[in-house]
This record gives sequence, C-alpha cells and structure tokens, in this order.
Amino acid sequence: MVPTLVVGHHRYVAAPALPARLDGALEGLRRDLGARLFARVAGPEGPRRRERIHGAEGPRWFDEGTEIRRVHADASMFVGGIRALLLQSLHPLAMAGVTDHSGFQGDPWGRLQRTSYFLAVTTFGPADDAQRMVDVVRRVHDDVVGVAPDGRPYAAGDPHLLTWVHVAEIDSFLAAHQRYGAAPLDQEGRDAYVGQAARVAEALGVPEPPRTEAQLRATLTAYRPELTGTPAARETARFLLLHPPLSPLARAP
Repeated sequence: MVPTLVVGHHRYVAAPALPARLDGALEGLRRDLGARLFARVAGPEGPRRRERIHGAEGPRWFDEGTEIRRVHADASMFVGGIRALLLQSLHPLAMAGVTDHSGFQGDPWGRLQRTSYFLAVTTFGPADDAQRMVDVVRRVHDDVVGVAPDGRPYAAGDPHLLTWVHVAEIDSFLAAHQRYGAAPLDQEGRDAYVGQAARVAEALGVPEPPRTEAQLRATLTAYRPELTGTPAARETARFLLLHPPLSPLARAP
C-alpha cells in the first residue's frame, strides 16, 4: 500500500521507494560523477595538492567546523561558481578584464582549476600557504589593466572592482549552498560565513568587505546602477549556459 498524508483537502502520495538494485546503481553513478568532476575541477595535480592542503601541519586561517569550511567543502560550490561568473560579468569593467586577460572560453577548465585551488588553499590550507597564494594573485592582478569597450580604464587591483568580484562570488556561493547544499546555514551561520570570507577579501585588497548577510545585500544593491548586460556579458552567459564546462552526463537534468 502506498503511504498517503491528508492535510485539509489535499492528499499527498509518497513516491514509491526505488528498488534496491536501481538505488545502488544511482549511488554508484553519483560517486563516479563526483570523482570525474573533482578530476576536472582540481586538475591532474588535484590529488597531490589535496594531500598537501589537508595533510600539512601548521595553523590555518579557519578552524575545523567553521562555516566557510562547510560551504566550500560542499558540492554546491560548482553551481555557485557558475552563478558567480554570470553575476560578475554584469559589471562592464570586470567583464572587460575577463575578456582581455582570462581566456575563459578557450580554457574554461584551466580557469576553474586555478580558482578552485585558490579557494582550497585559503580555506583549508596552512596559513603560510594561504598567504603565499594571495600574494601570487595580487601580483597577477598588477598586470590585469586595460581599457573597456566604453573607453573607461580598468585595473583588476582596483579596490572598487575587487569588492564587486568578492561580493558577487560570496553571494553566489551562499545562495547555491542554501539551495543545493547538504546542510543549509541558519541566519547566524550565514552571517558567520560572510564574516569569515571577509578575511580572505581583506588579504586580496578589498578595503571594507561586508561581514554580515545584511551588509552583503546592501553592498550588492549599491552596485546595481553600474551593472549592465554588455555584448561580452551576453556572450559569456551563452557560453556558460549552452556550453558549460561539464560532461554530457553532468548536464543531464
């Protein structure tokens, strides 16, 4: 007999349980997909880097069990990363920097691997390694300068642009975690996550990063007048949505 639940005038019928054989096959498929995704996102150096990040002794920027570790360890980060790229592209100067210097469309996995490595080291790695990683990124930013199609100059190290990239990223990671993560955060946890992420943002040169979810929302709202869907942003959206850096199996609904 199929179990039912009656609430008022509505009758809810529970979905029948999957046969054990099918359930086992799906679990195996999920594990295989997860392993393939890790290999692509982490790159060929992934296993060695993971051993170093988690196995090396020494203090960390963030303790075990902190909210930033919970969020950044969850598979929802991949969804959050794609959302962050889409949101960041709406700022014309940030988009110009990506177009001129990133090579994202030509090497999407390479860019994702570099980003995931940065997040892994700063979130889970020894403090000395985290600082060295930040120093490398800041040196790279020094060379990312140019002129946007609208004639305005841009620089990746500009504190205003750094702030936009940070808040778009953190908002996206948090939104994806709340929607798809294994254990969504309560209000206190969300505020803690934003505050912990500010530690990394300050190291990268963000002058006054938000430290609560309310401050994060206010900062995003303040940037709205600067955002627009430029041709480059629309092309990025088409690329990410129609040709995402995923295997056909991972794209299945």
